[in-house]
Order: sequence, then structure tokens, then C-alpha cells
Amino acid sequence: MPALKISHVGWDAPETRPRMANDVDARPGLALTNRSILRNGEPWIPVTGEMHYSRQPRERWADALRLMKAGGINVVATYIFWIHHQPEEHGTPSFEGNLDLAAFVQLCEEIGLEVILRLGPWCHGEVRNGGHPDWVVNADYTERTNDPRYLDAVRTWFGQIGREVAGLCGSDGPVIGIQLENEIYDQPDHILALKDLARESGLFAPLWTATAWGSADIPVGEVFPLYGGYSDGFWVDTNQGWDESFQAHFTFSHQWDDPGIGKDLAGESWTGVVGAKHPDFPAATCELGGGMAKAYHRRPAPTARDIAAVALCKLGSGSTWQGYYMYVGGTNPRKGLQESHATGYPNDLPELNYDFGAPIGAHLQIRDSFHRLRNQHSFLEAFGSRLAAMNATIPENDDDGGLRWSLRSDGASGFVFINNHRPHEPLPARTGVQFEIGLDDQSVLFPHRPVDLPAGEFLSWPVQLEVAGVVVRWATLNVLTVLEAAGEPPVLVLTANDGVDAHLAVPAAYAVEGHPSVPVGGERVLEDLRPGFFTLTSERGGRLRVLVLSASQALEAWTPTVSGRRRLVLSSAPVVERDGGLAVYAHQPGTVAVFPPTGEADDDGFSRDPFTVSSEAHEVTITRTAPASAPPARPVTVPGRASAPSPDDFAAHAARYTISVSGQAKAGERSLLRLELVGDTASSLFEGREEDVFWDGSVWDIDITPAQDTDRRVVEVAVFPLAADTPVWLPADADRIRASLVEPAAQITGACVLTFEATQLSGFA
Repeated sequence: MPALKISHVGWDAPETRPRMANDVDARPGLALTNRSILRNGEPWIPVTGEMHYSRQPRERWADALRLMKAGGINVVATYIFWIHHQPEEHGTPSFEGNLDLAAFVQLCEEIGLEVILRLGPWCHGEVRNGGHPDWVVNADYTERTNDPRYLDAVRTWFGQIGREVAGLCGSDGPVIGIQLENEIYDQPDHILALKDLARESGLFAPLWTATAWGSADIPVGEVFPLYGGYSDGFWVDTNQGWDESFQAHFTFSHQWDDPGIGKDLAGESWTGVVGAKHPDFPAATCELGGGMAKAYHRRPAPTARDIAAVALCKLGSGSTWQGYYMYVGGTNPRKGLQESHATGYPNDLPELNYDFGAPIGAHLQIRDSFHRLRNQHSFLEAFGSRLAAMNATIPENDDDGGLRWSLRSDGASGFVFINNHRPHEPLPARTGVQFEIGLDDQSVLFPHRPVDLPAGEFLSWPVQLEVAGVVVRWATLNVLTVLEAAGEPPVLVLTANDGVDAHLAVPAAYAVEGHPSVPVGGERVLEDLRPGFFTLTSERGGRLRVLVLSASQALEAWTPTVSGRRRLVLSSAPVVERDGGLAVYAHQPGTVAVFPPTGEADDDGFSRDPFTVSSEAHEVTITRTAPASAPPARPVTVPGRASAPSPDDFAAHAARYTISVSGQAKAGERSLLRLELVGDTASSLFEGREEDVFWDGSVWDIDITPAQDTDRRVVEVAVFPLAADTPVWLPADADRIRASLVEPAAQITGACVLTFEATQLSGFA
């Protein structure tokens, strides 16, 4: 095929600065333009991850935040759910235990993370009443309007929040943003009233935000419009298929509005019209799907590639702020707080489970999506200031007929973003791919010979990338990071994609050590690169080492900063910054590889640091104590959407199991019982703690962390049977199991125990 051609297109409007963050609520070192957020005068791409403090045990906050930081998150977003804090009108709101908002924000600051407070007071978050307490819903005023009596209630609530965290909103505090309301489409005056009430309560930040999807009419200028994008969602009907609003996020586009998010709750406010991004603010997101919640009628399970491909498409489309919802899953504080058919919602959600399939699960499990996103975030940490200053130029992507790609460039250099992944309707493999990129003063044709791209891959390739005075003309490798080593040239770390030829080119006059190179035109090309180091030297004496990682190594690549120095750590176990050094959270022994080395280096340039775990093996015994009985037909109480089993139906028809776990377990040491099962819904009980799940074919992790040392733990599990005609949407693998059922199934098919320990790495003590 001929080379795919595109020329850099510069900004089509002059750079301007809105009053927000510059003239009003100014923060030293932080500014905002119509192109990007500025940090100390440099463009900055924040990476925001959503975690709900009230849905996580307080004793796990620190570990969750350390994991977020290790994944490349630098700003934590959190909803403040009114109904969690003040279920009774005349009761004093609780800010204790898991609800201690101030302690959570202060802990974020201690760990090195900034904060966005999603203030609401209507938040949604799949919480009953959108987070409004029942007494607000039942009052004789109109919620979410400028009804004076409603505003009086909000004034009191915001005042209580202000007494907790207003002191953390100052010029040196961790709070850099406040979101007002959520998914409100046609009341800009109400958003302004809420902003006045927040400021009156001592709550302020340089960035005031509002969700702008659904063609929302918001007071742009007083708030920063933020967008979202999910690969799939529970909010469409059971048989609706893969909605076009989800499909749109697997392409590169200048469309930022998504009319599908919140559509089922928008009512008459929903127009279906795709709104345009406001020219006075840069393209920014607060809800890129880190996973997806399960409703009873529809249970999406986005894969790691689904999640990371959407994120990459947003970067390639010009995003200047990557915000994920959710990034850390959780559990509702008590039963009955979820949205449900019984409380007037079109969706039935689990009573307790809000795991969301997030990169970090409800019990701090690390998922594959965490690793794929971490690679992108490592790139942003090292090169985000350059990328943020680059405009996005997007060719006419012919959907299935042509390669989906874009160029972000400042005219002198750039990055080509490519997405060849799409769920449900896979894109074909592409053969003979080659690009011709027109920059301001030259054209770059690459690679030197066309390459093939397998189905399912997504990539970002550098063009004219300069590091330490050395120019990489182009590479068919992803950029991960740059490392500094004392007395040595900097190291540019690149990662390969499976099934994609790895080539790199430099100017013809450069010297290359450590890998053969061939002259091609005016370039020197390094072909078929394999993992390892090589060194480039420019004609002016600039030196750069390059490290290539394989695709599998990339998924184990962590880039923590210790003592002011960025390191590259290869580890299958999570690596976090803790106590001035690095620690691993592991359930089995292993070894980490570190560069620059902390001790004697092996032949590959890395030092090795082994670690052990002390936990004993556990024996799991499963006893069925009561069989399932045939379930009743599921009623479709909302058109297109069945209701979850009632408590009475669940009690009458679920199979019952007693699971005994033998082996020493320490008090407070995080331990999970991982179950494989087939069923419709399930619940568990351990030491008085309940959990639930809507089955989607995935394993189910139950927290069995003991309150005190023990050598035996007992978990009671109930599984409601799944029938071949249960009217729910399931992922393909689970759907095949359901279709094969001759009689309803409520089975546990496998079990194991994972116990996690934190081990400080000796090389960083």
C-alpha cells in the first residue's frame, strides 16, 4: 500500500488564557490556557484516577494511593457522597473512620498526590439518589435547582465539608480542582449558584470543573468542561448490542462530547446532539473508563486492551488531561446504597460491589489494564510537557477500511498514534504500513520498509525525537521513559509490540555502537531490534543510550522516583515508593531487576534484588451444604432490563457452600479467596463482612483478611442459579457457558488463596 501521508497542522487559534487559574483562584506555578494546563510555565498533562475514600477501608487508603502513584497517577479524584455522610437530616454528618475526608486528602498530599474534590452535591456514582440523602429527596423542594430551600440545605452541607477541608484548598494545599454537580445538562445558573455556595464555605481551587458530555449547557469560563469515554457500559438495554457511543472512542477524532454517557438518566434533557469542544479550553477528560460496573441486565467486562486503547486514542486526539473513572474499585459502606429498580433507577446494581473491573480492584488487586495504562503514564511523565504542546492532526480514517491513526506534532517533531484494536467487532490486521509525515521544514518517510500491524495492537511512534542533543529520526517502538545515570549518557527506553518489526533510524552521520546499522538514504537504520542496549553518538558528540524492552518486559516495567532519581524496575509484582525507598506487594517470592543498578550489575546492565514472602500455603475445602433449586423467571420491570433476584428469591433458590481455608494467617494481612464459579449472582459472608457479585465469567475475589491471627477461616457463599434463558447480557465467553446449560447452574468450579505481603527492597534502604 502507498505511504499514509499527513502534514502537521498548527494551532488554528492564538493562545489565550481564561480567568480561571490565572486571575481568579490563582495558584503559584499553575496556569491554564486554551491549549493546556501549565505547570511552572511548562505544558502539563495531569493523569487523574478516581478513588472513593468512603468505598475503601481506611486502613487500605495508603496502599491504594501508593499503588495509584506507582501506576502513574498524579491527581486523585474523589466523590463526596452526601448520603454516605449524613443519612439522617437532623443527625450530625460523620467524618470519622472511612468517612474522614480531611485525613484522606492529607494522606494524598503526604504520598505526593494532588486532589480533585467532586463536590456534587448530586454525584451519581451508581449511588442511590445520586448521592442525595433520602431526606433531601423526600423534602418539599425541587432538587438540583435554584429552589432557595434546596440551596439552603446544600449551603449547610457545603459548610460542613468546608469545616473539614477548606484549610487544604489554599495556595499550598493539595486540592487543585473542584467539580460541581454531575451530568446536569440545562441549568448553568444552578452550577453558578453551587460555585457561590462552595466559595462561601471556604472551598476553592484554581480549576473548577463540570462534566460537559451530552451537549451540556454549562457556564464555560466559570467551570472547565471535561469529557469522558467508555469502551462499553451497563446503561444500554440488554439486547441493544454495542452502542455507537462506545464505538466512537476507538477512533481518533476532534469530537469530545459523548451523548451516550448518562443517557438513560438524562430524561427529556437528552438531545442526542453531539456538542463541540469549547475553543477557550483544551480537550480534557475526567471519565475515561478504567473498567465498568455491572448492572443486573447488562454486565460488560472491558479487557485491558479495550481500556488502554481508548486512553491512547484520546492522547492521539489531543487530550491534555487523562482522567479515569474508576481507577480504584471499592465496596459500598452498607447495603441499600446502590441505584436499583426499587429506588426508581433503570438499572439494578449490586448492593455492595463497586469493583468496577478497575485497574486496581476493590481489594487492591492489580489487573492487566493497570500495566498497559502505566506504560502510557510513564511516557507522559517523561514527555508529557512536549506532547501537551503538540496539536493533533487527524486524517480521514475510513473506519474499517483504513488504518486508524493520528499525528501530534509541534512542527519540529511529533508522535504518530495508531489504534488497530476494537472489541466486539475486531479490526483486521494491516499489511504494508508506512507513513510520510510532513513537518515544518522536512518530510519523514518511515519505516524504511513497510511493516505489518497485527489485529489488536495500539502503538505510538516517535518522529524526530530529540533527547540530550541526539535525534531519533523515527522508530517503530513506543517511547516509555528517559533515565539519568551518574557519569553516563541518559537512557531512552523504548518498548516493542508483539508481531511488529522493531526498527529505528538516526541521521546518517551518527555513530552506532552495540547494534548493526545500514545506510538508507540520508539515514542510518537499525533493523530488527531485540531487547538490550545500544549507544548513539551525534556528529556533534552528543551521546544517548537506548534500551529496548520486549512487549512482555514492558508490562513489568515500573518507573518510580527514589531520592530524586527515576529508576526502571522490571517486576511482576507491584513496586511502590514507601518509607523513602521501594517496596513490593507480592503473594509469592520473586526478583526485581533495577536500572540504573543499585549494586553489582548482570551482563544485561541490571542489578537483581530477590524478595521472599513468609505466608504459608493454604488448603481450601469446599462443601456444598444446600443445592440450588430452579429459579423463577426474571421479571422485566423496566423495558429491556430485568430485575435482580429479590432477597426472598435468592434465599429460596441459591445453592449454599461452606468454604474452609486452613493455614496460618496473620491479623490484617491482606488475603483473598479467589473463586471460579458459574451462576447468576452470588453473595459471601466472612467474619460478619458481606460481599456480592453479578457473575460475568470472571473470577471473584473475596476479602478474607482476618481480624486476628488464625489457622482456619470459614466463608459462607451462596450462588443463585443461572439458566440458559436468564435475560441478561454477558461477555462472549460467559454467554457461551450460559447457552450450553441444560439446567440452571450454581457451581463453584475452583478456588485458591492469595496472601499479599509488603517487602522493602534492600537496594533502596
